[in-house]
Amino acid sequence: MQQVEDRDPGRVRRMFGGIARHYDLLNHLLSANLDRGWRRAAAARLPQGPLGRVLDLCGGTGDLTLEVLRQRQPGTVVCCDFAHPMLVRAQEKFARTTEGARCLTLEADALHLPFAGESFDAITVAFGVRNLADLAAGFREMHRVLRPGGRLIVLEFSQPTGPVLSRLYGFYLRRILPRVGDGVSRGGGAYGYLARTIGGFPEAAVLATRIRDAGFTDCDWTCPTGGIVAIH
Repeated sequence: MQQVEDRDPGRVRRMFGGIARHYDLLNHLLSANLDRGWRRAAAARLPQGPLGRVLDLCGGTGDLTLEVLRQRQPGTVVCCDFAHPMLVRAQEKFARTTEGARCLTLEADALHLPFAGESFDAITVAFGVRNLADLAAGFREMHRVLRPGGRLIVLEFSQPTGPVLSRLYGFYLRRILPRVGDGVSRGGGAYGYLARTIGGFPEAAVLATRIRDAGFTDCDWTCPTGGIVAIH
């Protein structure tokens, strides 16, 4: 049974801060570089036409922030994360790109956002909702700061549907991801934690219900790569 303290905000913040230096490398390595395409697909689900302000929540080192800027060219994207070392990496990345001039970074907790209601035209979150201490409260907070008619995009790990892929993926999560991730990052068990949260996260249809329960409507999803991830 998963321990409640696995999602203690202080512990999660320290874990992500501790692996920030190797985070991008391991994202690409452990996904066989598929994570780049998943982010492109997520950004492509944003509405066409002018976008003013976009919030990239749990933005980490800013990869999705930059993808949103490249594809949709909004006025501003706020890359928000509660792990300071992640945002330091994001700021370094933004400084090397022409898009970075329209990126703002903010250190804040996704459950207690320092924004007025209806502040954003769109919200994106990639591989972050799985780590929230209170998933329902997190979706309610996103709903609060999103303007009426705005769009939320959630990219998250899910559960493969095919029996063969499901078994292979389970083996990968239990045996390979923790050893490689913790070995390279020296993260003190951070990637073991990530593997457990991936394995125990709700499938796409269940997550859609959680999103609707927070007040969102017209929630649909796609499941790239055999259901390893879902884009809601």
